[in-house]
Amino acid sequence: MRKRWWKILGVALVFYTLIGGLLMEAPRLAILNETIRAMHFHVPMWFGMIIMLTASVVYSIRYLKTGNLKYDTYAIELVNTSILFGLLGLATGMIWAHYTWGAAWSGDPKQNGSAIGLLIYFAYILLRNSIVDSQQKAKISSVYNIFAYATLIPLLFILPRLTDSLHPGNGGNPGFNAYELDGRLRMIFYPAVIGWTLIGVWLTELRIRLSIIKTKIDE
Repeated sequence: MRKRWWKILGVALVFYTLIGGLLMEAPRLAILNETIRAMHFHVPMWFGMIIMLTASVVYSIRYLKTGNLKYDTYAIELVNTSILFGLLGLATGMIWAHYTWGAAWSGDPKQNGSAIGLLIYFAYILLRNSIVDSQQKAKISSVYNIFAYATLIPLLFILPRLTDSLHPGNGGNPGFNAYELDGRLRMIFYPAVIGWTLIGVWLTELRIRLSIIKTKIDE
């Protein structure tokens, strides 16, 4: 039970997010109106993605320091789950954009940066699959993972702030804190970030177990 409490918490928080995000009262903001509810799904998934990618880089660095393939397995599986969250975040963002900006894809700098970032990590997966030797694969992909992360952060958090962007908090637009003052969004948003992240960690743990089993079978 001690090892399962965070999994139960993750499921409970996501369930709370689904119910609260769709049914609880939301502030009536200009242009956004009811579409603001998408924030509880779109943004937390990206938060979870960034958290897991950060952990992945830490494990890549640990591999480079120790040469222990266990850390490389942790790194790649965290990236795999992060890509899933990134795709879901991109999809929910496109749905949100369709109803607020009038088009699912408008060439917004943050949209473009997100797409480029995901392509960089797809290339990471292709790179790994092209190398046979496990140690060489781990070394090259660990270095690539570090540079991929260093590229993703400017694409998502720096460049959109330097140019015109429709996203709140970017391109001179105020962030949600400037809109939202009564805490109704925060009551769901913060638990959503924790819940989606815990679910992502759980999925990663399952993938790591499957990877270890597959490795033993191959041996």
